[in-house]
Amino acid sequence: MTNIPKPKPRKPVPSQPPSRDDSAVSNIQKPYKFVSFPPERPRLEDPAGHHRFDQNCLHGTLFLTLKVKTSLHVSTGIVVPGNDIGTRVPLIKTMVQGIDKQLLIQGSSLKGCIRSVYEAITNSTLAVVTSRFRDKIPNERLPCRNKEQLCPASQVFGALDWQGLIEFNDVKCENIGFNTGFMPSLYRPRPEPGSAYFDARGKVAGRKFYYHTIRAIEKGQNQGITIQQAAREYTFTTQLQFKNIKPEELGTLFVVLGQDSNYPIALKVGGGKPIGMGTMTVEVTQARILQNFEDLRSHYSTYTPDNNHLLTEKVLQKFIAIQIKTAHSRLIQLFQLQQLAEVLRYPTDREPPEGMY
Repeated sequence: MTNIPKPKPRKPVPSQPPSRDDSAVSNIQKPYKFVSFPPERPRLEDPAGHHRFDQNCLHGTLFLTLKVKTSLHVSTGIVVPGNDIGTRVPLIKTMVQGIDKQLLIQGSSLKGCIRSVYEAITNSTLAVVTSRFRDKIPNERLPCRNKEQLCPASQVFGALDWQGLIEFNDVKCENIGFNTGFMPSLYRPRPEPGSAYFDARGKVAGRKFYYHTIRAIEKGQNQGITIQQAAREYTFTTQLQFKNIKPEELGTLFVVLGQDSNYPIALKVGGGKPIGMGTMTVEVTQARILQNFEDLRSHYSTYTPDNNHLLTEKVLQKFIAIQIKTAHSRLIQLFQLQQLAEVLRYPTDREPPEGMY
């Protein structure tokens, strides 16, 4: 009998590696948390307007100093050869603007960061939603479209066809030079049905905020892009001008800026939030407050600086405390503030996520 050779066993076909979107990151503790929406519908009101100064409101300027606590990068959207800005790397994502090549945070970036927190701790609508998930947003949280009926955040920061009451300037770095850092590749957001993004009704769970960490992940990754960044303890300064702001609105702004000792929070600014980047603390160094018609007339009827209404040190701290107390009694949602403070509390002992997120 002819021996028929046995067929060689086939090697098992290796299974495809898990896709990037549903790989081992599901086992990593998420670096973010959702702040829930208040159960009541937002109270929509006619905003103060810009046609006159309201003597029942506050007007003036806040002078801010922001200090970097974890590496910071706010992109200009431009990638250049490293030689163009004095570094040896082949390509680098920039953070400088102007002829003096000074590190800069655009006023719009600071505004968006502050507004998101202000929205979360007041009973406000969302500022922007994508068309893809519009049907997942509760109707009462859709952006305001009627400029005569605005939620608390839209009254202060603006809405469609409505200019807000606060003017944000660019935030300039006081330090000379910059650090060359590294932004690792990050996973895209994954708001699939059944994920933490949605509640039991299939609606969005709330507003998403990233935790502060003691440092940012910067090394040990083999993918990503080189970035121009501000290092830890770099200092930035800016001014916020405001008009027709109610005491509770200004007090809520102070809470957002981390001035409430019961809720010591810091801002999250720029890119790399999932890996711990962008933590900044805020100090209100001075405030020029105009509270009545005489203050306004004396301030705007002369070209010379008027320091009669400039608050500093103990007087400033007392003024801030009064506005914060008013905000807690009239505008701030306590439960949402407590949720947010758990995420944005600073200092923190929280470590950044391990590996690539």
